[in-house]
Amino acid sequence: MNLALFDLDHTLIPTDSDHEWGRFMAKLGIVDAEKFAKQNDAFYEDYKAGTLDIHAYLNAQLSPLAKHPRAQLDDWHAQFMREIITPAIAPAALELVRKHQQAGDLCCLVTATNAFITAPIGRAFGIEALIACEVETVDNVPEGDLTGRATGTPSYREGKIVRTEAWLASMGKSLGDFEHSYFYSDSHNDIPLLEKVTDPIATNPDDTLRAHAQARGWRILEIFSPRD
Repeated sequence: MNLALFDLDHTLIPTDSDHEWGRFMAKLGIVDAEKFAKQNDAFYEDYKAGTLDIHAYLNAQLSPLAKHPRAQLDDWHAQFMREIITPAIAPAALELVRKHQQAGDLCCLVTATNAFITAPIGRAFGIEALIACEVETVDNVPEGDLTGRATGTPSYREGKIVRTEAWLASMGKSLGDFEHSYFYSDSHNDIPLLEKVTDPIATNPDDTLRAHAQARGWRILEIFSPRD
């Protein structure tokens, strides 16, 4: 068994699910459209620049969700999947995941986007294991109402290493146990984890990651063209 780790946004889907969810909330009137859009865009630019304050970002994204019951949030998310995410999933991305699954590889989605947004997207790819920024629920009840706060170590930059190693340790495994450990990512923010695996694959890479991958002789994979 080998290990296959996948980033999500701009890696398996040609968009940023967190950013799109923010726009979706604004469209539905869940948040003030103008104010939230400006804030959402500013955070996204910080992410691309590698300067994102992940804790401030999670607070801004999650706090509006605490105002609504989970059943309503789940209904909105189902609409989000139908209208935004599912039409964006490319056959080539599904085939990439399927190739590793058919090989018997241990597969996991490793994303900095929060788990409320990404768990259904992971299931759409048939990936059950998810490492994402965790959201707190009332009384810690699974699938319960959201408090609007994050919990645990954010799976962002070096945090992806921390969370991945903890996930593997929970199964009595480590990165060194695999002959091949693959990580597919588009973002320079993921260079720390890419440096840890045996087979880093720069997937639809941003300019910074592309240059780094070329310098290191890493494989470059283009699923989407041109890059969004």
